[in-house]
Amino acid sequence: MNSTTLVPAWAGLVIAVAGSAACAGSSCAGETKTASPDAPALIHPEAWPLQTSPVGRSPVLEARLAQVLGRMSVEDKVAQIIQADIGSVTPEDVRRYRLGSILNGGNSAPEGDVRAPPEAWLALADAFWEASMDRSDGRVAIPIIWGTDAVHGHDVLGASVFPHNIGLGAAHDPDLVRDIGRATAREIRSTGIEWNFAPTLAVAQDDRWGRTYESYSEDPRVVAEYASAMVTGLQGAPGAPDFLGAERVLATPKHFMGDGGTAGGRDQGDNQASEEVYRDVHGAGYYPAIGSGAQSIMASFNSYRGRKLHGFRPMLNDVLVGRMGFDGFVVGDWNGHGQVEGCSPQNCPASLNAGVDMYMAPGTWKPLYENTLAAVRDGEIPVERLDQAVSRILRVKLRMGLFDAPKPSQRPLAGDFGTLASPEHKALSRRAVRSSLVLLKNNGGVLPLSPTARVLVAGDGADNIPKQAGGWTLSWQGTGNRNQHFPHGQSIYLGLREALAEHGGEAILSPDGTYSEAPDVAVVVYGEEPYAEFEGDRDNLDFGDERPGDILRRFHSAGIPTVSIFLSGRPLWVNPELNASDAFVAAWLPGDQGAGVADVLVAHPDGTPRHDFRGQLGFSWPAVAEGGGPKGPDDALFPFGYGLTYARTDRVTNVSEDSASERETDSSLVLVRRGDVPPEVRVVLADEGGARVLETPRGTSPRGHLATAPSDSVAQEDTRSFTWTGDAALSLVVAEPQDYEARAERGDMLRIQLEANGAQVGGTELGVSCEGQACEGFLDVTDALNGMLNQGFKTVTLSLACFAGAGANLSEVTAPFALRSRGPLSLRISAIEVVRGPPTPDCEL
Repeated sequence: MNSTTLVPAWAGLVIAVAGSAACAGSSCAGETKTASPDAPALIHPEAWPLQTSPVGRSPVLEARLAQVLGRMSVEDKVAQIIQADIGSVTPEDVRRYRLGSILNGGNSAPEGDVRAPPEAWLALADAFWEASMDRSDGRVAIPIIWGTDAVHGHDVLGASVFPHNIGLGAAHDPDLVRDIGRATAREIRSTGIEWNFAPTLAVAQDDRWGRTYESYSEDPRVVAEYASAMVTGLQGAPGAPDFLGAERVLATPKHFMGDGGTAGGRDQGDNQASEEVYRDVHGAGYYPAIGSGAQSIMASFNSYRGRKLHGFRPMLNDVLVGRMGFDGFVVGDWNGHGQVEGCSPQNCPASLNAGVDMYMAPGTWKPLYENTLAAVRDGEIPVERLDQAVSRILRVKLRMGLFDAPKPSQRPLAGDFGTLASPEHKALSRRAVRSSLVLLKNNGGVLPLSPTARVLVAGDGADNIPKQAGGWTLSWQGTGNRNQHFPHGQSIYLGLREALAEHGGEAILSPDGTYSEAPDVAVVVYGEEPYAEFEGDRDNLDFGDERPGDILRRFHSAGIPTVSIFLSGRPLWVNPELNASDAFVAAWLPGDQGAGVADVLVAHPDGTPRHDFRGQLGFSWPAVAEGGGPKGPDDALFPFGYGLTYARTDRVTNVSEDSASERETDSSLVLVRRGDVPPEVRVVLADEGGARVLETPRGTSPRGHLATAPSDSVAQEDTRSFTWTGDAALSLVVAEPQDYEARAERGDMLRIQLEANGAQVGGTELGVSCEGQACEGFLDVTDALNGMLNQGFKTVTLSLACFAGAGANLSEVTAPFALRSRGPLSLRISAIEVVRGPPTPDCEL
């Protein structure tokens, strides 16, 4: 119906201004503005927030740095900026060239044995250190620093294997992540290594990417929170006595930046996002990481709009150092400099000149050294830039106390191999497993399992620690491992057997699911085989292995309740397996403490859970196999933040087993999703004091009649609260005008997920408006909102044709959502979208 004017004319004011808001959850992928690969990679550093490092520069340390630098020859300086892999360099090479750093790549280890005992690692650390400190030739002695990929625990035989990041993200527990960082640092130090290439701060947007499991979440807010926690866990807190101390390690946030947003989810590909999305989504973790004292950052393989990051000065220098306040050094990735235009792995002055301070040149270090030295001598690399890079490296080594430390085997924790998978660390890992499990389905209350039940444990993942550990475990791809390579580990089957045996139950292992006597329940453990980075890239998200489904359906046809434990490094399309399961648990890649699964699945003797499910999806779950994953909650089978508990017993009905979506091409307009607005949408609050465009999720109208703030519903800050105490208006403004007339003709409708609270709703109208022309159309929704008060979240819809009938020309709507009220009015809104019909039959909410 037509409505009367409830607020003065200023309330309809629409302002288009610059600004941005970070997307959240799977909306990030949907909102990414793209450019052609050859479009200029424009970066505007002044648009990036400005911060400073919390790690101050000590005059005493700076004086010592200058003294060391002054004693170095140009050969010494070039050697400091090159990192070689232990598979391609010897202690004698280090003695001769005085290289500044070494690393062990995913398949490198003492004597080439990735399962070498920890003693061998410590002995090799001593050998390299002694070579770097040899003063027999009169050259300056600078301690070498060793970097390793301990991405889910220290990657040596017998060390703790924690859940991969995707599982930790589902736990939504930064304190847990901080504790894991602390434990990892201690285990690394026991083998004489000082530097960890972690954490990965990618905000993965396409689940086909082979590194998705290294990402904490598709939601930048989760990544930002975890970034600070892990950096602090590894390094300690700036200003604390143990910051970068002998029981801590150097952290390396990576990969700077945008590796989680490449087109098609292709590893080392091109990120084509707008600068706003690039900053607010893919850069979300770096500000808190640097704000927590990160001292090294790894450049990314990917490009940004066609420019490889290893050679992109606007990001490495102008943004990272100039705006983010980074005061450490930038290390390259595995020959990443060789991908810069005009470069090769053996020769790349452009990368150093762009801001990479240390080349990672695993097997190409020797020709790179020679060519870099020549480039300095002929002026292609300015001496000032070389000195800057060397100073950054030396400053971090001095801050870590390496110049005054004895050889690795004589440092605190060194040789204390009881630290590896200590009882305390095993308990931490087990807690992490419990916290990361996400219950997607539990029809009929199949879980928790009775501790006296006879349980058949099937599937190729049941007694398979390598499979539950995944990639980056002992070997690069996580392949070639056996259960015996995890001396402190336990498979999921063994964890269940132990838990059930405590109270008379029984677990029977049968990988193929055959049995002679029917069990009370069947638990089937299956999922992806181990992989790492580009080897793990996929063309689609179809799980594709039909064998587990066959086993599940056999149990189902025999009337045996079934539980799926799904092991994966990403959400996958498993609809047939979901339908064949009474309960379904996303266990991700939980590491080597299978008892953590049993802790949650097996009940006390009285039937109460020993531990409840705590995990909530950090990545939305796909409803179809094609594409890289959901672009929004309506495309998801299970949305970001979803996760059942034993108290929450939603019944999951059968889902479509068609591998391809039959929906039409998405033409929705997203204004709010999970409490966040896309970068191209502006939030405007107005009252008689004027209009205010919000740059953050928290703010008030000029006179304070309307206030908004983040609010929690299913997940952290996944809604926004709006509170009216007087005449005020909320408008969502888009940069590109929307043709509501055309949308109305094809049946589009406005869909809102909201919760109305309070004692009553004052006069309120819902509508749309335009800038500079008379096109507004508003409908009175007071009665509808009063009818929803204090009843929880509702999804309401309204045909766009209703607005066309309430106003004038709607062909160029710039505020596709507006709400004005006299107050009182208290709403929580999680989503506002314009979607395809069928349209509602009337114009009532």
